[in-house]
Amino acid sequence: MPPRRALLDDDEDFPMAAGGGPAAHDNRHDAAAAAGPIALDFGAPPETLFQQLVRHWLDERHAPDILPVQAEVLGALLDHIRRQTDTVQALRGDPDSSEAEHARIMLVQTEVERVKFVVRSYIRTRLYKGRYIEKFARYIAASPEAQERLSQTELDHAKRRVFAQLTENHFRVSVLQALPPHQQGLDDNTPFTPPMISEPDKSRAVFVHARDECPPVRLPDGTTMQMQKGQIVLTPYAVVEQLLAMGHVELI
Repeated sequence: MPPRRALLDDDEDFPMAAGGGPAAHDNRHDAAAAAGPIALDFGAPPETLFQQLVRHWLDERHAPDILPVQAEVLGALLDHIRRQTDTVQALRGDPDSSEAEHARIMLVQTEVERVKFVVRSYIRTRLYKGRYIEKFARYIAASPEAQERLSQTELDHAKRRVFAQLTENHFRVSVLQALPPHQQGLDDNTPFTPPMISEPDKSRAVFVHARDECPPVRLPDGTTMQMQKGQIVLTPYAVVEQLLAMGHVELI
């Protein structure tokens, strides 16, 4: 079994320990002493992996389109959960563990369950967006940019297009075969008519919170808007889509 101190140290970068306990302060003090003089930075502290996943989870829930899958963040958190679980199991089986260590074990277990809840919620949201993959399968197949936002499993599901193929066959049998040949396609792009290929409704309004000062964006009426840090606005999703992709804003 690894030394008890080494096992406990693995949770110092866990989300709950952002403020840190005595061990965290000792480790940080030692690291600071070894590193020498430090340049002071009064900006916002960097996000932990857990905070990143919470933000992406909420963005995914509120966005009318499918956002880029956060495979790296999710994988890193799952690995961390596995390490923390192994650590807890090792310490619980150690008869020499002190009461203070048992208290830390309980805190780590509570935090692991909190992280698991967010991980499961994020995955459920992506699964729910699977209905969008079926509904917009033709749009995804024709859009390389949309394909880049999907995981390989989601992309394979979209390419199979089972639901889209059934819908297309239904349209062809019930309506399209009775039309002239030049009107039987589903990819027509006739001016002033709705597109035959369904796309996500990016005109839907969303609440947006500016994480920092944002570059100006153009509103549907032709005017421009520039969000300041901390500002919250209600605007069509298409207006802030690029700001969301760049991390300047978050959906709430």
